Amino acid sequence: MDDAAVFPPGSAALHDALAAHRQHRAAWYADLVGPLLIPASDVAAGELSGLVDPGEGLVVGVIGDTGIANLPFALSFLAPDGVTARQVEVAVAKRGEDPLPGIAELLRLTDELPGVEAVYAELPLTFGLMGALDALVAARADGAPIAAKFRTGGLAAELFPTPTELAAVICACRDRGLPFKLTAGLHQAIRHLDPETGFTHHGYANVLAATLAAADGDGVRSVAELLTVVDPRPLVERTTARLDGPRPLWVGFGSCSILEPLTDLIRLGLVNGGYDA
Repeated sequence: MDDAAVFPPGSAALHDALAAHRQHRAAWYADLVGPLLIPASDVAAGELSGLVDPGEGLVVGVIGDTGIANLPFALSFLAPDGVTARQVEVAVAKRGEDPLPGIAELLRLTDELPGVEAVYAELPLTFGLMGALDALVAARADGAPIAAKFRTGGLAAELFPTPTELAAVICACRDRGLPFKLTAGLHQAIRHLDPETGFTHHGYANVLAATLAAADGDGVRSVAELLTVVDPRPLVERTTARLDGPRPLWVGFGSCSILEPLTDLIRLGLVNGGYDA
C-alpha cells in the first residue's frame, strides 16, 4: 500500500503526511507500506525543503501531475534534501487518446530519472489499451524498468471500471507477464457501495483473489465473478492458501489511508497482527 495521504479524498498537508508516514515506517506493519507519494508539482515547488532531514533517507514516489516532460526537472529537487524517488508514476494518455506516443516519450526519459527503480505508465482502460500493454512488454524485454498502472476509482463514474473491464485487463497482464499497479477507490477490502457518492468501489481483497485466480489460469468470466463478491469468505479462502508465496502480477495500490485497509486486513485474518502478510 503506497502512502497517498496528500491526495484526495484524504488531502493531508504535506508536513502532516510526512509525520504519519514516519510512524508507518517505524510500525510493525512497515513491510506493507510503500513510499510516500508526492505530486511532481509539490516537489518542483520545493515543498519538501525544511521538512526532511537530509540524513533521514526518505524514499518517495513521484506522481507526474505536471506531465511526462517535466519529470526530470521535478526529480532534480530531491537530491539536495536527501530524498530518493523509488518510483515515478504518470498518465501517458487521456481517455480516448492513443497511449503509444506517451509511452514512447516516457521511455525516452527513463535514462534521465536517476535512482528510480520503477516507472509506472498510467493507461486509460479505453482505446489502444492492448497495444499499450504490448509496448510495455517490449520495453521491459529491452531492460526498461516500466510497468502498467490502472485507475480503479475517482470523482467520476467513468473512472470506475466494471468488473468485466478490470478482469479483462488483469488477464491481459497475466497473458503478458506484465506487473501492474492500481490507484484510487481501494480503501476497503470488500466490494461496496459508497453512500456519499453512490459509486460502487472495488475491494482490494476482491482484486487480490481475482489476480491470484488469473495467475492460476482462470478466464475473464471467473476473474470478474471474484471482483463482484461481497461475501469475504470465498476471498479469504482463496487468499490464505497463498500467503506464504510471492504475490503475482499486482505490485500494489495507492491509498490515502494506511490504517483503514490495514484494519480490514487484520479483521479478515490476512495479517496476523505481527509481521506476516
